[in-house]
Amino acid sequence: MSAEHESIPPWYKQFWPWFLIGLLASSVTFSLVYLTLSIRYYDGSVSGDYYKQGLAINQQLAKQEHAQTLGLEARLLVDDRTGDVVVDLQGDRQPEQLFLELIFPTESSRDRSLTLEHVRDGRYVGMVNEPLNYRWYLQLQPTEGRDAEWRLTGEARFPSDDEIALVPGL
Repeated sequence: MSAEHESIPPWYKQFWPWFLIGLLASSVTFSLVYLTLSIRYYDGSVSGDYYKQGLAINQQLAKQEHAQTLGLEARLLVDDRTGDVVVDLQGDRQPEQLFLELIFPTESSRDRSLTLEHVRDGRYVGMVNEPLNYRWYLQLQPTEGRDAEWRLTGEARFPSDDEIALVPGL
């Protein structure tokens, strides 16, 4: 008869219901966290003309080979305090303007374009509005857009007091 009188504790005092509720609650919590992160840090979708962009790599390589045959090379220096950008271009071509693309590796919204004016003997100057931080990819070309006849590329970590080399090549 003592077996019949043994009391079973209520459900909220037992381990297993709380374990199962905890699993469900953690699943919902992690789902909401991942949803928030994916909305906040949306990285865009695949472009519709990805195939054409893939074929365009040959054109990019041709631009850089052309820069190499012209003997082009550049040194870039950015003053962190004033925002001045100075490029010294060496080679056969000295256009009146150069276009510098500053490409941030992970966020396209942070990309910047600068127009550099020819001052003298292959020296070009321009200015950035905000200080540069972290790592950037650099592309220097004589005209804006994809129709430039040559391109120099480089990579830099800012802030930096060192000169950055821009050379033909990927």
